[in-house]
Amino acid sequence: MTLRVGLFGLLGSGNLGNDGSLESVLDFLEERYPDAIVDFMCMGPDKVRERYGLPAVSLHWYYGKERSGSRLATIALKTLGKGVDAVRTALWVRRHDVVIVPGMGVLEASLPLRAWGFPYALLLLCATGRIFRTRVALVVVGSNVIKKRFTRLMFTSAARLAYYRSYRDTLSKDSLRRMGVDTSRDEVYPDLVFSLPVPPSGSDSSGKVGVGVMAYYGSNDDRARAEKIHTRYLAEIKRFVRWLVDQGREVRLFTGDDVDQSVVSEILADVRSYRPDLRTDRVTAPRVSSLDDLMREMSAVETVVATRYHNVLCALKLAKPTVSLGYARKNEVLMADMGLAEFCQSADALDFDRLVEQFTALEREREKLTRTMAERNQANARELRRQFDVLSEVIS
Repeated sequence: MTLRVGLFGLLGSGNLGNDGSLESVLDFLEERYPDAIVDFMCMGPDKVRERYGLPAVSLHWYYGKERSGSRLATIALKTLGKGVDAVRTALWVRRHDVVIVPGMGVLEASLPLRAWGFPYALLLLCATGRIFRTRVALVVVGSNVIKKRFTRLMFTSAARLAYYRSYRDTLSKDSLRRMGVDTSRDEVYPDLVFSLPVPPSGSDSSGKVGVGVMAYYGSNDDRARAEKIHTRYLAEIKRFVRWLVDQGREVRLFTGDDVDQSVVSEILADVRSYRPDLRTDRVTAPRVSSLDDLMREMSAVETVVATRYHNVLCALKLAKPTVSLGYARKNEVLMADMGLAEFCQSADALDFDRLVEQFTALEREREKLTRTMAERNQANARELRRQFDVLSEVIS
């Protein structure tokens, strides 16, 4: 009997980290289950169909529908959509033997999130999986302790109903336990992206610096001061890029999501205003459409300073000395696991003077740090092979 596998999540939405986790699981399925029938329920079905040539349907019925000028009509349409989604999800789930949620921070609210959006969709998935005896596997996912009660209830209920759970760090496992979910049988593995192949080294990276930027407005609990957080973060990043230029360094700006392009445009405009005579190739922003593209571009720099989790992760996977300007504790945990605990700052309270000190120390310790990262990358790859062995048991 042919195995039917569904892939579910915030996939094809422009977030490179999410799609990188997906590609790790697709590689696993191609290697071990080449005859499996695979399809998607995801955020960006058009992009997924175009990129992978596989069937895909939208995660939410409401997305893409004609919007009415009336606020009341819009609310009514959205409310109707929640009922439609319950039926759509049930019909989709029952066609599968297993549904895999590949990595991602699917149990997190470290960035702004609405309870009736993805949390509701994940709960529908896990509940209908139980009803139709379809195995739902949350594979190497991220979690944090969620303060908003309704969002927390959605996520913890979904986690309890899942057939299988594993996490990308101990922080995620402990967070779910603290929210009342029994995690005693669950395991922790490195992020799925650590299983992806490393692209060939790029051109000479001597002196080049990668700066990973983000359209950052704070966490799910920071909505009231979102603009203030964004303004301070962007001002400090601009100041750091100016400092790099003054040091004679070549800078490449990296993103991890389509929404980050607005930040890139502001930084480039700021540099041109600051140094009108500067050659355009001194500060560039290569456009990338996949995590593989990102790693290829990142391989051509010597040192990285980044905010988005998967920008930081890709730099570490490439054994690039890295400073993390994180928006959640997951960045700190990742950096500590890779031997760079002292090279972290919070994006909420980014300090330029401290960043310069960290960057200088990072480059001074380059040789030692590079060796440590290479060793830990090998260990991470071994651990993920074990995760895929366990996932094969879940599927079988």
